[in-house]
Amino acid sequence: MSADLEKRQPERPPEEIERQASTASAETTETATARDVEKGALPAGPVPSVSTSGEGTGAEADSGAAVVRRMASRASTTRSKAVTIVPLSERRGLFARLAITPEVERPYEYRNSTKWGITATIALATLAAPMGSSIFYPALHGLTVEFNTSSTVVNLSVALYMLSMSIFPLWWSSFSEEYGRRSIYLVSFMLFVVFSVLCAVSQNIAMLIVFRVLTGGASASVQAVGAGTIADIWESFERGRAMSMFYLGPLLGPIISPVLGGVLSQNLGWRACMYFLAIYGLCVVVMLLLFLPETLAKRKDETEDSPVLQRMSTRESARVRSERFAKGLKRFLVDPLAVLLFLRFPPVLITVCLAAIAFGALFVANISIQQEFGRPPYGFQQIIVGLLYFPPGIGYFLASVFGGRWIDSIMAREAARANRYDEHGKLILLPEDRMRENMWLANTVYPCGLLLFGWTLHYGVFWFVPSIGTFLFGVSSMLVFSTATTMLTEFVRKRSSAGVAVNNFVRNILSCVGTIVAAPWVDAIGVGYVMTIVALFCLAAGYFGIWTLRRNAPRWRKEMDRALNGDD
Repeated sequence: MSADLEKRQPERPPEEIERQASTASAETTETATARDVEKGALPAGPVPSVSTSGEGTGAEADSGAAVVRRMASRASTTRSKAVTIVPLSERRGLFARLAITPEVERPYEYRNSTKWGITATIALATLAAPMGSSIFYPALHGLTVEFNTSSTVVNLSVALYMLSMSIFPLWWSSFSEEYGRRSIYLVSFMLFVVFSVLCAVSQNIAMLIVFRVLTGGASASVQAVGAGTIADIWESFERGRAMSMFYLGPLLGPIISPVLGGVLSQNLGWRACMYFLAIYGLCVVVMLLLFLPETLAKRKDETEDSPVLQRMSTRESARVRSERFAKGLKRFLVDPLAVLLFLRFPPVLITVCLAAIAFGALFVANISIQQEFGRPPYGFQQIIVGLLYFPPGIGYFLASVFGGRWIDSIMAREAARANRYDEHGKLILLPEDRMRENMWLANTVYPCGLLLFGWTLHYGVFWFVPSIGTFLFGVSSMLVFSTATTMLTEFVRKRSSAGVAVNNFVRNILSCVGTIVAAPWVDAIGVGYVMTIVALFCLAAGYFGIWTLRRNAPRWRKEMDRALNGDD
């Protein structure tokens, strides 16, 4: 392979790619393949054909899954040629010398086993934030007794935790683009360990709430920065599967932690929950130290030679220091909030709302499980109530294992049907290609799951039947979350973690609201009517969002790319 081919081509704006696609589509797949073989991008020998007309000669040629397999095979062949490892002295991030997994020049070129290892590490880290909120549910009653306060005040320890998870990622994502992913992970989780211990030793409810807010903010870093890491190492045609695994953490946290919280608080008291979080955070720090290299692409100024030192007057030196201080202040106070401006772009706004609405419904359902199964006619103990969070958890897991591959195959299929190929014969993949029958189906099933759950609870039906509803909700909502998050990383390609931070900001605000209003709302009108209102809203908003985005996404995406390139 020549030196030119070993350099990865920079990602171009979709409108530029689409202009070239019409020319490239005239070439047959055989010609493109022959050119790839000649250049060394593919090994010599027979290669399965891909129909450029989108119709193919059979089911295999028209299958999105088959296209993904061929693209993955080609990428694997290219990666196996050479991986440029960064010298130990030049590796970036805190304690970079301790990392077992080396930093490489082009993170896409990691072997798949290494990529999955990094993805699993990030997924385990994302578990901390939702675990920190849900592990407290069984302990809330004990807090009201120990601190002699009302349940409303105690619920603030959960609600404000969720609110901090929406705000802090704006800063974490901005800092990660400046200082790298690895350093932000390590700093934030070290703070998470410290704040969890301080929660455990709190002497009054005010101290507990303050440190709960800080704990939530520290743990939330990985939810935004982690999606950026996924985008750093996985190419578009395989990113859906990786994002599904990544999302297992945020979704399994509320499932596993109520059981842990029930066992710990019932036997050792609520403080044991906080010590458990501190121990888990410490384990995450060790994993990050050993298995997570820096994956953020080097900025241009990092690869240029250092500027030549020169003399300057005292007045000039003072002016330079003043300018540096102003820039630093802007970087720390203003720039993190600037990511909210991404919401002015319709593709980002609609995608964020689709995920946030489903996430808000998740927390309304979680509170209802805790409340309704714990009182007559069910009257289950806290440990049994915790086990009832497993049906949606199983749904999340199944959707994570099989849904991501399905989403990737849909994207590849739509690109092949549209006959979009670049000059190298590779499919041109666009974010909106992911939103097809998968989103229509998911946005229909999860409101139906809420209705089944709500009304069977309302009439006291045997516990297995409401659990079917939560299982259906888990499978379908996971498809919505993973599809929306993956699309965000592709709509905002150069700042993927910032796009996900905006998503976290909106969704965690809705989660905070859902956590606060769910219990009194259910008490006021009943769980069946609450779930009906939530389901109808989710159904209408989801259908409108999907239809609008499918209709207008190509035009909106081009306008957004032009605006962002102009800003740059």
